Amino acid sequence: MKLIDRIYINGEFLLPHGAELMELVNPVTGKPASTLRLADEVDAQRAIAAAKAAYPAFSRSSREQRMAWLQRLHEVVAAAEDELVDVMAEEYGGPVDVCRGTARRAAAAFSAARAILADYQFERQAGIAKVQMVPLGVVGLITPWNANYSFICGKLAMALAAGSTAVVKPSELSAAQTELLTRLLHSAGLPPGVFNILTGRGDTVGAEFVRHPDIAKISFTGSTAVGKSIARGAADTMKRVTLELGGKSPTILLDDADFARAMPIAAAAATMNSGQACLAGTRLLVPEHRLAEAEALAVQAFMARKVGRPREPGVVIGPMVTQKQYERVQALIRRGVEEGARLLCGGEGKPEGLEDGFFVRPTVFSAVRNDMTIAREEIFGPVLSIISYRSEEEAIEIANDTSYGLHGYVFSGDVERARRVADQIIAGRVFINGLYDEPAAPFGGFRQSGLGREFGVWGFEAYLEPKALMGYAQKL
Repeated sequence: MKLIDRIYINGEFLLPHGAELMELVNPVTGKPASTLRLADEVDAQRAIAAAKAAYPAFSRSSREQRMAWLQRLHEVVAAAEDELVDVMAEEYGGPVDVCRGTARRAAAAFSAARAILADYQFERQAGIAKVQMVPLGVVGLITPWNANYSFICGKLAMALAAGSTAVVKPSELSAAQTELLTRLLHSAGLPPGVFNILTGRGDTVGAEFVRHPDIAKISFTGSTAVGKSIARGAADTMKRVTLELGGKSPTILLDDADFARAMPIAAAAATMNSGQACLAGTRLLVPEHRLAEAEALAVQAFMARKVGRPREPGVVIGPMVTQKQYERVQALIRRGVEEGARLLCGGEGKPEGLEDGFFVRPTVFSAVRNDMTIAREEIFGPVLSIISYRSEEEAIEIANDTSYGLHGYVFSGDVERARRVADQIIAGRVFINGLYDEPAAPFGGFRQSGLGREFGVWGFEAYLEPKALMGYAQKL
């Protein structure tokens, strides 16, 4: 069994001070896959010290130098795409297309940040004041397991472009992916200490990031509960925070939509990344008078979403990441039945022939009320709740009746009508008549889906602080 026992601090691969060992299980087979030696608070302090020492010189580096480093980071990650895909599919169990998309987004993050940096205006005039946009300092980046490469690279690219140095705590469930990615990033040849990567628990390494006075900002992607804890802890040292948290996104099929065309897209939105995606469209809102049609098409679309091992042809849904996550999804499916939702397909248990891993049967419920648990809680699995509505106004009301506000989807035969409805959905992003990828657009949520934005110039400026100079032009 593979041993992963190195962290990356100040340009070196080191044995952690932490001695705790964690066994990682392959979600496809349910068998042990590797052993991870976890970093601890002492390791976090060493990493923060290295980033702090590297900050003065790095923050004063030129635009051109940082662009060159970002280009090099892009090149080393892009060149290793196949290896990144192999390791992610093996460790995470994600279908190959999902893994390839994640690897490509990781590489593209550096070129996107480079493009923003090339044209960004760091100095602006505001009346008699000159306003400088200056880097924050050392930033702590805490990333989840469901798209490890792209989360690390997306956050790191913007921090480095802004002139900040970084300490990164990826999920411990992605240790093999992190090990490979760290070696690639190291090969780009950035100055020691500019970025440091250590895998440890949230309540040790993550907590040290949050409380340490030398970290100026935390960027976190993960659960709403942990995000709230980070926000509370960050207040003690007035850290800036970007929190990209959970979602319970609505997909609205308006009564003039082409259901046969829209339903496969809605099913893909609900089950993307095996359902383990914060922006998954897991509440499907359909007009009451077309409910039977929607149910039949939803079942057809879900049954066409093949579950299986990553490299099997046609597979689009892999296993849940851990036994714990599998059991959570099973419990929520049971809760849906207990609360009176009507099971159309799927349900508890594992698909035939996939009994060893943490696989879930793609599940569709109908007769769901918006106050049911399966309509309120983020399930993080391939489970869809169909909710009927009587009018456009009621559809919008149901869509917005959630504590979240991350994402939304609208389908209509009339684009202007779809836009009108999209304008009324309380969410950071809304897709009209399709699934899209636009890294220049901001990503983040309203309400309990988080604070701040990532991607594009909005994500870049999250790592900068405005500083006003007045009287700078006077002659003495």
